[in-house]
Amino acid sequence: MTSSWGRRLVASLVSAVAVAASSLVVSVVVLLVANQLAAGALLTATQYMSFNALVALILAFAAALLGGLDRRWIAVVSGILVGLISVVLGAPLLYLSLGAQLNGQTWSLVWQSLISLNLPFWLAVAVIVPTAGYAVYHVLAGGGGTATGRKVALVRIPAANLADGLVTHIEREAIDAELADKQWDGYVAALAEHGWRTVEVASADRLADSVFVEDTAVVFGDTAVITRPGADSRKPETAGTEAALRAQGLRLERIEEPGTLEGGDVLKIGSTVYVGRGGRTNAEGIRQLRALVAPLGYTVVGVPVTKALHLKTAVTALPDGTVIGYEPLVDEPRLFERFLPVPEAHGTAVVVLDDETVLMSASAPQSIALIEDLGYTVVPVEISEFEKLEGCVTCLSIRVR
Repeated sequence: MTSSWGRRLVASLVSAVAVAASSLVVSVVVLLVANQLAAGALLTATQYMSFNALVALILAFAAALLGGLDRRWIAVVSGILVGLISVVLGAPLLYLSLGAQLNGQTWSLVWQSLISLNLPFWLAVAVIVPTAGYAVYHVLAGGGGTATGRKVALVRIPAANLADGLVTHIEREAIDAELADKQWDGYVAALAEHGWRTVEVASADRLADSVFVEDTAVVFGDTAVITRPGADSRKPETAGTEAALRAQGLRLERIEEPGTLEGGDVLKIGSTVYVGRGGRTNAEGIRQLRALVAPLGYTVVGVPVTKALHLKTAVTALPDGTVIGYEPLVDEPRLFERFLPVPEAHGTAVVVLDDETVLMSASAPQSIALIEDLGYTVVPVEISEFEKLEGCVTCLSIRVR
């Protein structure tokens, strides 16, 4: 946590310096051009704008530290506010430094300057904060293009008809609905206890499989791809997820007909995206996803899935990128750069909580011991009722980092 806040402090400060310095230079250049590059105008323009830049530095630092650069749309709002407030406070500081009194006439000049002398400065800030400032912040804060500390998990309460959920590769077993609700509460609590802010997608009591919310969207930084489930009964599930992701300020893309894609088939490891081609995700869905995420810097690799419901039923990845899987369920382990077999079918799935901690099913004690022996902290959760429906720990949430 300390290193995370350290990165956030440094990123906030450097991005604020970048915003203030860039805005100062841009506004001075604009004023010079307006004065036909008069030699004496350089010093005057620099002195005039320096107070604005000082206030912008402080405000931009505070905004970044408080989350104003966590998402692009928030950064846009932050830029507009920082620019305007910098001028409203910077101009009076300038007048005070010149010995002027802050009276009605002075404030009238301040407001007039918003659409005259100070216009270039606050417009520059409004543009630079969500562009250069945002980029500098995220590079230094780390996290592959998302803000450090942004850990949101979308979850969806089990439907009343959970027991009617689809089963394709295993024998159907009776579902204890009361126990399922208790286990879901435990899963959500585990996420919250490890620093994740949980957000509930609107419940869907008539959609039996809706608790497996991961299948309805895949998140790539500030972009969410709304999927098109391969099972017709699951297609209505995406509407609730789309609304929840939109509320988080993410840019939305979607898989269109005739493509099908479910989030359980998508495994991201760095900039590589492995996508399972199986019963729920078709070739057209993979093609569409490839086209959507290539501009974001991701490479999509298709993986055959014939022995399990989803790719992530068979394999997931540890924080260091090592793929773990139960070999009888994996079609072609050689497709992965590093593959580590686990001894139990329920031990294939991990949710990465942070660089040192993963969440796993309590029904795979040997696999848990194996992962712990690799130096990771494992948080076990009971999800037996969801495993009866081919679910796993990844299926029950959409993680927005």
